[in-house]
Amino acid sequence: MVKESTIKKVDELIARYPALAVCRADLRAAVEMICAAYRGGHKLIACGNGGSASDAEHIVGELMKGFLLPRKLGADMAERLAEVCPEEKDYFLENLQGALPALSLVNQVALNTAFANDQAPDLSFAQQILGMGNAGDVLLAISTSGNSTNVIYALQMAKVKGVKTIALTGKTGGKIAARHLATVTIRVPDEETFRIQELHLPVYHMLCIAAENEFFGED
Repeated sequence: MVKESTIKKVDELIARYPALAVCRADLRAAVEMICAAYRGGHKLIACGNGGSASDAEHIVGELMKGFLLPRKLGADMAERLAEVCPEEKDYFLENLQGALPALSLVNQVALNTAFANDQAPDLSFAQQILGMGNAGDVLLAISTSGNSTNVIYALQMAKVKGVKTIALTGKTGGKIAARHLATVTIRVPDEETFRIQELHLPVYHMLCIAAENEFFGED
């Protein structure tokens, strides 16, 4: 169970963007899935193409450092820093922040270009899931159309590896929704690419805010 204040982040999002009310159940399910993964010591993986690739990078940036809340390191880490690097301890404690482990599949330039050249470009995300995805992780796969082949293959490999999946798409959900390829599919209510992307940003901001609140917010 997640904290009540964490789930309330969904309602706060919908209050700002009433059109997203149709996504309420899936938004709540996504929050619960991400929090469960982090509680179990797992990570979030993100992927997408074009603007959605930038979104994947954005998501990692919000999770791996402080977003809205301070994320001071705990007493155990302070003790360990004092043992390993006492001269730098205070500098580390002043500046380092608690992280929610996340990685993007789009920024592996050498791997992605080598795999595209040597093997199959539409399987580069799937290759990374094969190598780095572990049961209990969550894949957040972004496709405005729901038809991106490399994203579909990533979702399929995630299922093979036991990785939970969240798809972030447009109104129809495309092949991802039609074939039920994701554990949770958030279909924002628009069909024009740039407007879908405009709704994707507050959605994934909310997911990051909710996860941060769960692990760094007050009880």
